[in-house]
Amino acid sequence: MITEGLKGRDFITLRDFTREEIDTMLDVALQLKADNTMRRRHMDILPGRTLFMMFFNPSLRTRNSFETGIFELGGHANFLVPEATRLPTLEGEDQGYGSERISDVARVLSRMGACIAIRILGDKVGWEYDKSLRIIKEFAKYAHVPVINMEDNIYHPCQGMADVMTLREMFGRDLRGRKLGVTWSWGSSPKKPIAPHHDFMYAASLYGADIVFSRPPEMRIDPDIEQAIKANVEASGGSYRVSDRMEDACEGADIVYAKNYVALDLLPPVTQKPEQDEMVKLFAKYKGWIADEKRMNMAKPTAQYMHCLPCERGAEVSDAVLDGKWGTACYNEAENRLHAQKGVMACIIP
Repeated sequence: MITEGLKGRDFITLRDFTREEIDTMLDVALQLKADNTMRRRHMDILPGRTLFMMFFNPSLRTRNSFETGIFELGGHANFLVPEATRLPTLEGEDQGYGSERISDVARVLSRMGACIAIRILGDKVGWEYDKSLRIIKEFAKYAHVPVINMEDNIYHPCQGMADVMTLREMFGRDLRGRKLGVTWSWGSSPKKPIAPHHDFMYAASLYGADIVFSRPPEMRIDPDIEQAIKANVEASGGSYRVSDRMEDACEGADIVYAKNYVALDLLPPVTQKPEQDEMVKLFAKYKGWIADEKRMNMAKPTAQYMHCLPCERGAEVSDAVLDGKWGTACYNEAENRLHAQKGVMACIIP
């Protein structure tokens, strides 16, 4: 495997890597997936390496894909729940004997293992938009081993890698001429992160996709990330258009990516505290925004539905879509969390 320039790197955002570096990790991921299918294991890639997985939030796909992935590469995962140790905190947030400074935790774990992976978002940081990313970067500042972002409020780079891997399996390396309909959809909870939308569109924009992003006027994404998406499509031969009609994303699409996410203007730092009751009222105005058979029939006959999962059936997507002919890619996407993360770990863990 040719991984020069990647060994020892942190994996915190996709924006830290060039398209060529992302391609390298995807090439490794696809080869490992192919070998896995043939029952060829690669226990010699990371033999004896320990991955510390620190979960502030619950997880199904992320935990199991990382735990299985490091095992299949010859290593071992330690599952850490902060409450079972002491809560790692930023400077100035110490809680007597109930917490431990992140700088100390990172230094200690670096001496015991080969990589630290962290998932923290939402309620765990009071929905303060950039705090979870600051915490992960604080680990990276003091760790002497690579740090992997398993999701924060802004970014979900592991999901973005699995997304673009799935698109590559369907359409090849070049997404020019492929319409990706990306849309907000209704949900009953005001707690679903925006990070998967950010990284789905950011990753796809590197490969020349024509992205049509539909959302209610109140449901903006991060303007900095939106500017990066626009710059990427200009450089890669794609396009990016925003609409306030869900149908615009679905019509003629190769992929419909429909997921609920929080309203950034009802969260800190825009507001003093999370205005979740107001968010529920806002969502109710757009209860008809669902990926159902009617909307999927507007897409190409070969179109597929994608979602990072877990999804809210009957709100974000109908059972008929997820369980029918349109849902295959969604489960391929979930499986590819395993393979994409194996590619990342194989490339960055020394």
